[in-house]
Amino acid sequence: MSEITLAPESAAPVPRARSANRMLGWVASVDHKQIGIMYLVATFVFFLVGGVEALLMRIQLSRPENSFLSPQAYNQIFTMHGTTMIFLVVMPMLIGFANYFVPLMIGAQDMAFPRLNALGLWLLIFGGLLLYYSFLAGGAPNSGWFSYTPLSELSYTSSPGQNYWALGLLTTGIGTVAAAINFIVTVLAMRAPGLTLRRLPLFVWMNFVNSFLIIFALPILNATLLMYLADRLLGAQFFHGAGSPILYQHFFWAFGHPEVYIMALPAFGMISEVIPVFSRKPIFGYSFVAGSTVAIAFLSFGVWAHHMFAAGLGFTWDVLFGASSMLIAIPTGIKIFNWIATMWGGALRFTTSMLFAMAFLVMFTIGGLSGVTFAVVPIDWQTTDTYYVVAHFHYVLFGGTFFAILSGFYYWFPKMSGRMLDERLGRWHFWLNFIGFNMTFFIQHILGLAGMPRRVWTYPDVPGWGLMNLISSGGMLFTTASLLVLVWNIISSLRRGAPAGDNPWDAWTLEWATSSPPPPHNFDQLPPIRGRRPLWDLAHPEAPDKA
Repeated sequence: MSEITLAPESAAPVPRARSANRMLGWVASVDHKQIGIMYLVATFVFFLVGGVEALLMRIQLSRPENSFLSPQAYNQIFTMHGTTMIFLVVMPMLIGFANYFVPLMIGAQDMAFPRLNALGLWLLIFGGLLLYYSFLAGGAPNSGWFSYTPLSELSYTSSPGQNYWALGLLTTGIGTVAAAINFIVTVLAMRAPGLTLRRLPLFVWMNFVNSFLIIFALPILNATLLMYLADRLLGAQFFHGAGSPILYQHFFWAFGHPEVYIMALPAFGMISEVIPVFSRKPIFGYSFVAGSTVAIAFLSFGVWAHHMFAAGLGFTWDVLFGASSMLIAIPTGIKIFNWIATMWGGALRFTTSMLFAMAFLVMFTIGGLSGVTFAVVPIDWQTTDTYYVVAHFHYVLFGGTFFAILSGFYYWFPKMSGRMLDERLGRWHFWLNFIGFNMTFFIQHILGLAGMPRRVWTYPDVPGWGLMNLISSGGMLFTTASLLVLVWNIISSLRRGAPAGDNPWDAWTLEWATSSPPPPHNFDQLPPIRGRRPLWDLAHPEAPDKA
């Protein structure tokens, strides 16, 4: 009797099953490293969407009296771009980096509450999807990323999109508060032996302070959104009708200005890690950098009404908030001084990460100086609601925070992937991004001073406006090209990039003491911690113990 051999019909689906299991493993993961990567992937997707929205707006504004977009479409895209970049890109992208690296930098195996950590990620994703579902549900929100009342209640803007805007931000806001609680408990309870608060890496320190900012600022927004929804859906009159529109502005900006620093402090932490490593010097004035972070967090809650100088609050309040707005520039200036002093006399290595860090110093300083002008009430009256504000805001958040994020990405990519990014492509990315950003936004300062209002879908053929807008729109081509270079660099490096090793930069903090990428448990063993640079101390045992 011949032997019967069964055809291997069940062999084919095995790779697919393995792939499905791997995907399910990521979706169900509570590992802080996988959650951090999923944060970064999700926010990068939202960044691409927001970038397309920005490109559409710049096409519309590239020449006077253009009809590329209708007023309704422009208002929706304008609102979704601002909301996406602030709530779905910059803030959660920083949380993603913190998710990955804070436990590693303090020698912990994971976050204090892993499941709460995963919940924050999925609330972000579902909140973003809920926001973008508005396009299919009768129209996206179209009243600006701040949705002032009663403007957002008028008939031509009272679309279901405003409800999705509030519900989406409320969902993401709950997840952000959960993440902040998790970071505070993790830093306080899970540090490695010897890692005192005075020895924390500055990235950890600034995320620690930033978490308190989130806990105090985000509930203000969440409560405001609940009142906003009650006005729209239940007929309450907190802000509309018999309510107070000015009260909405107070509530929104009481959150909105701390939010600027929620998006800046972790970026400051990235710069505080990158510059010392590539200057081959410890940070100049560690205590001043850490202390100024606390000062910024405290002062950020006392400057919100400088967004409201044109609302008619009165002379006394204008003077008070103008003075407080100037005061907050002092601790920020201290940081700039400390970073420059760290580079001064150092053995600088001009990696792509360092180039973005140095560009951050210049771009953020320009944005900060233009911000100080808004503290001068007469100047604010002339420049408010003009393109001068748009230029300032983008120099702070794009030229500032996002350049810092890119610096941190090039610095930490080898640790996350085990592969080095290509430095030649990195320099192409940097210069295209640098040229495109300044070409787009620097000229908008001049546009604003020339009187062009922001939040308009088109404009008359005023002498000079058309040419300046065309130059501004042309800069987006360089920025788009830089993004394509970055994507290609990531893909090609993941496939065939040079192996990174455990510590390719000869850095000093604990995340470089484990393999690249780290194992699920993070560390097999930790070096003794007797200073702020554990790996340097390990290589120089003859040095005295540090504070």
